Amino acid sequence: MPRRPTTITAAAALEALVGLVLLGEACYILVNTVLGRATDLTFAIPLIVFAFAGAGVIGYVAWGLYTLHDWARTPVVLTQIFALVIAYYLLTSAQYALSAGVAVVAAAALVLVLLPPSTAALYPDGPENRRG
Repeated sequence: MPRRPTTITAAAALEALVGLVLLGEACYILVNTVLGRATDLTFAIPLIVFAFAGAGVIGYVAWGLYTLHDWARTPVVLTQIFALVIAYYLLTSAQYALSAGVAVVAAAALVLVLLPPSTAALYPDGPENRRG
């Protein structure tokens, strides 16, 4: 197995950060629902389940990237593209600081996972010879 470059470590850390933020949001929604602050239980409960599942999947993908599994690159790229879309809509709703934070993390993770050292570590024989 090739040595893990710092670009992979940093990209995996940023992906894990996204997962932790989603986990925090899921816990926040869960606590507010349990305390009776949710206005619509039929919306809150599936949202909680979806957020916990999403946090788990994102965490698993971050682990996959950190352990140099080539399958993890695509979900990381997709996650960051979705995050850039979210940043755009935060910007259009005048939430500038939050939008900038999301955009910076997403752009950094996207660049890090697509840099040549990351590609070389994930696909040591070249992308054309990848498994699966």
